[in-house]
Amino acid sequence: MSTSVRTVERKDKNQLKDLMYEYIVDFYKRPKPPLEDVEQLIELLLKKEKGIQFIAEKNGEFLGFATLYFSFSTTKAAKITIMNDLYVVEKARGTGVAEKLFRSCENFTKENNYAHMSWITASDNKRAQRFYEKMGGILGNWLSYSI
Repeated sequence: MSTSVRTVERKDKNQLKDLMYEYIVDFYKRPKPPLEDVEQLIELLLKKEKGIQFIAEKNGEFLGFATLYFSFSTTKAAKITIMNDLYVVEKARGTGVAEKLFRSCENFTKENNYAHMSWITASDNKRAQRFYEKMGGILGNWLSYSI
């Protein structure tokens, strides 16, 4: 059976929580957020009002996920999507899973008349940068700040 990508459903919550913790704690080396916070985020995204999540799975095993958040661009006077997460488990990297997740986000953006999809990645994540360039992404000239 090949890998399929679909939107997250309520029945996916437990397996998705584990995958999100792997992404947050193991991959990004961030502190583990409280379980209730992760559950609230998943519940928010299940409503598909402020964002949406896609899951890649093969034979019932989750191989990755992508998250789109909905926002606006003043300079375009239009709604946009922000791909905040694109994560694939290590054993599935290089197998096309990331491309399927990316294309699902891109298709959702186009099919729902968003002006564009944007995303960021770490400056030292060269693998992700090569992938995004392969997908047709163009490195912007904006600097990212946070506080």
